Amino acid sequence: MAKDALKDLDLLLRSRYGLIHLDTKEEDRANSLLRHLADARKLPFFTWTRSQGLVRAGMDDAVYQTTDPVKALRHVATARIPALYHFESLIGALQGQDLLVAQLRDAAKSMDSIDGSVVLTGDGVDLPPPLDEMAAHVTLPGPSDAEFREMLSSIVRDLSERQEVEVSLTHEEMAALVKNLSGLTLMEAGKILTKAIVEDGALTSKDIQVVIDAKRQIVERDGLLEYYPVETTMAGVADLKTLKEWLAKRKAVVKSPESAEQFGLAFPKGMLLLGVPGCGKSLSAKAVASEWGLPLIKLDPSNLYNKYIGESEGNFKRAMKAAERMSPVVLWIDELEKAFASGGSEDGGVSQRILGSFLSWMQDRRGDVFVVATANDIQRLPPEFLRKGRFDEIFFVDLPDEETRAEVFRIHLSSRGHDAATFDLAALAAATEGFSGSEIEQVVVSALYTAFSSKKSLDTAALQAEIAATRPLSVTMVERMDAMREWAKERTVSAN
Repeated sequence: MAKDALKDLDLLLRSRYGLIHLDTKEEDRANSLLRHLADARKLPFFTWTRSQGLVRAGMDDAVYQTTDPVKALRHVATARIPALYHFESLIGALQGQDLLVAQLRDAAKSMDSIDGSVVLTGDGVDLPPPLDEMAAHVTLPGPSDAEFREMLSSIVRDLSERQEVEVSLTHEEMAALVKNLSGLTLMEAGKILTKAIVEDGALTSKDIQVVIDAKRQIVERDGLLEYYPVETTMAGVADLKTLKEWLAKRKAVVKSPESAEQFGLAFPKGMLLLGVPGCGKSLSAKAVASEWGLPLIKLDPSNLYNKYIGESEGNFKRAMKAAERMSPVVLWIDELEKAFASGGSEDGGVSQRILGSFLSWMQDRRGDVFVVATANDIQRLPPEFLRKGRFDEIFFVDLPDEETRAEVFRIHLSSRGHDAATFDLAALAAATEGFSGSEIEQVVVSALYTAFSSKKSLDTAALQAEIAATRPLSVTMVERMDAMREWAKERTVSAN
């Protein structure tokens, strides 16, 4: 991955780009990469920092009076020597600084006819318009698996000189540990692993969860994504046989990514679950994470929108970067249509711009992020989502059949401490024709309240009384349900 970035930077230098924005938060990695590029191109290499100023590689002293970035850039513009200049952490200080922006523009223009460039590094910050139009943008990918393995070996070697360190990981566990480091910087990963080893003098499979927990804390700082503890399993999801079989086939890829990659299989993209409200779509998202042993994070679209122009799009980009940092991970987006349905002039086109960003991200995402998106209102869903290739598969979740309804009653009664065998499940299932899973759950809950308040035990008659008092969505919204089924017939795969 870093080799690809090096190749891109080399091409930009040969194309005489005088200003390059290298998008990364890893200044040290970027500096090493640029130093390597300068050596390969036989160019002098200068690094600028606020504390030292402009320092040439191999020299101890900085260029006189260059801690001031304006003076440092003026030196670059007047020197006009073939060289590569790396300005660390300058990009965030450019907003509103007209003199600094003008001087940077002059420095970049001075490179038009000579080999060399001014390279700015920074993460998630846009260049001011006068600079953005003349700059080339390159994203430095995160550390590769090989870099993480090398760093881990170095940590174990260094710690072993001071204390006894036991490493007890199988080949598969080591691969899982390294894969879960994805999205972290080398510095972040190093601190997490060092702390984990020092605490008990060992590196074991338990430290995989330590890494996941540390990444969760990093991701939650922004407040754009919610972390969900994984509790539900596929055993707690009634029916959906086709969906379960589809997921089971992909579980092996998630569990053994290295073997899958050698076999020619990539990490699965995700699935879109359409259908009747209350039939297990959200429950399935939670169950996928549990079955695959991955963290589950939820994107709430309402957290993205901001009254200030450009902030909503920025929030979305930060949320997607955070999801990639958590990889491998399951990203759950509930009621997808609410995030992207408005569009037009109602919101100034914000939702449409976020939609475009989301579709681009799904195509070019970095990191193993399995998206589980759910939707109840097909008519409000932009057609772009339904194009083949956006998701691995689109499933339609319908109302449960009689056998499944009996299973739903059994699950909800058992989970609340009642012996399902003492109830007439067949009669209850027959009486709930047209009920969704969540409506059946509410029948059980309501009957429990009634029985508890009247100091009676819960029985089949109490449940039947609640059933008689309930009007399910299939009755109150029959036209909408029929239209939904008709639409899905030729466009989706049945999850049931």
